[in-house]
Amino acid sequence: MNQGWEDRVAAAWTTFDDYAEQDAADFRAVIDTLVAELPADSPLGPFEQACAWDSTGHSDRAVPLYQEALARGLSGYQGRRAKIQLSSSLRNVGRAEEGVKLLTPELDAPSDELDDAIRATLALCLSSLGRDREGLSLVLGALAPHLPRYQRSMANYARALVTPEE
Repeated sequence: MNQGWEDRVAAAWTTFDDYAEQDAADFRAVIDTLVAELPADSPLGPFEQACAWDSTGHSDRAVPLYQEALARGLSGYQGRRAKIQLSSSLRNVGRAEEGVKLLTPELDAPSDELDDAIRATLALCLSSLGRDREGLSLVLGALAPHLPRYQRSMANYARALVTPEE
């Protein structure tokens, strides 16, 4: 879509916190109005609608929309965001294993600013499955580079959580 449309979507999202919980439908209507401007087969439409449902507390309604956006070819940065958000929503509706399957390949994807969000969301999915050590390892591994000291120690501790001792 064009930059003007994307700017209007971004502007709508900056107003999200202005809506009270009881006005969630009004916010979703703003997004729906913008989505109506898109071509019928655009992956951006279901993605933005999924985000709106998800952000207003309806993971169950968001899941099929995220899936539709990805099936329509949403890729790149927004595709990665969709995978993070879909995995989180899947976890919220009791389908954490699907979230793990969706996010695990992203650990090997080209690096970007979403890497830590991938690891954090994957850690939550793993924890929901009782795999807390794996989740903690991911979180410590993501945190280590941001520490002012102890980066190597924390990275080693993260690996040790999931690597059997010799």
